Amino acid sequence: MKDEDARSDQAGDGSSGTTQRSAEDRWTQGPEIPPQSGSQQAGQPDDDADTLRERQRLAQLEMMDHWIGGVLAEQRRSRRWKLFFRLLMLSLLALALGLGIYQFYMPSSATPTTQPHLGRVEVNGVIAEDAPANAERIIEGLRNAWDAEAATAVVLHINSPGGSPVQSQRIYSEIMRLRESGDKPIVAVVEDIGASGAYYIAAAADEIVASPVSLVGSIGVIYSGFGLQEAIDRLGVERRVLTAGDNKAFLDPFQPLDDDAETFWQGVLNSTHQQFVSDVKAGRGDRLSDDDSLFTGLIWSGEQAQALGLVDQLGSIDDVARHYVDGAHWQDYTPSLDPFDRLARRFTRTAVQLMGVDTSPSPLSFQSP
Repeated sequence: MKDEDARSDQAGDGSSGTTQRSAEDRWTQGPEIPPQSGSQQAGQPDDDADTLRERQRLAQLEMMDHWIGGVLAEQRRSRRWKLFFRLLMLSLLALALGLGIYQFYMPSSATPTTQPHLGRVEVNGVIAEDAPANAERIIEGLRNAWDAEAATAVVLHINSPGGSPVQSQRIYSEIMRLRESGDKPIVAVVEDIGASGAYYIAAAADEIVASPVSLVGSIGVIYSGFGLQEAIDRLGVERRVLTAGDNKAFLDPFQPLDDDAETFWQGVLNSTHQQFVSDVKAGRGDRLSDDDSLFTGLIWSGEQAQALGLVDQLGSIDDVARHYVDGAHWQDYTPSLDPFDRLARRFTRTAVQLMGVDTSPSPLSFQSP
């Protein structure tokens, strides 16, 4: 009897333990909440079949409403986070773009104008009327640097392959005028390249300084075009050009260039080249060597150019600053550009270049090929 009582007590203890464990959820360690939906779906004992089906349909609709509501809420949260991150990225991009434009286009103000310094003028990129390196902008910078009392020397900081003959000649003439009107030195400092029209400008300076590995020279004139008359014939296209003047369309790429037109155009190139050579000789004087290849359009390193008399010294803008102001102090006098206008011009120029369209107002160029 005692054994039976003990077993019954143990069974009673086990059942009570089971009852206690079932009262707690083993996943949340909290009280277990019995499901209600099942009983609602099951209905009451006295419900008929139609009532039970209606209860089940309502329960399914309620479950579907909960599911759709959860999906919509999750989509709204996802859209809000996507919008937030997009706005954040656009704000950071606009901030970085604004800082970059400001630092690139705004003139430096690190050096006070009352402290002795170099008056720097930038000649950067292709020299053209519609480019940042145009005659009006560079001449304005030259005059500003020349008139600044604290600027002990004017420095043309050149990094350009050349460009328009007219724009280059205008800048050259202004440098020669300033050079002859006072005793403030004008120094041309060539960075990576100072070729063709850019060297035309540099030749007017009192002194030219370049790195040993800078590219200098290319004293020549170039015209380039295409002969597409056979291509248009093969395509079966009829070109209609009406002119008043026998030679008005002699450079039309869809018409052959005859011997007389080629001779005439070569004379124009030779005349322009001779003007280039004369101005370089006037600017450089007897510092130029007698090498026959000097004016053939070749381009040399800075070290080779020094031996030919095209360059006076090998060095950098820092060396020039230490020579004239006993320290690397300079002030940028290049007029600032409208950043939006500059971006629009760059976009337009890139687009027409990709399409292969020549936008130069002159077919001649003082530019290295």
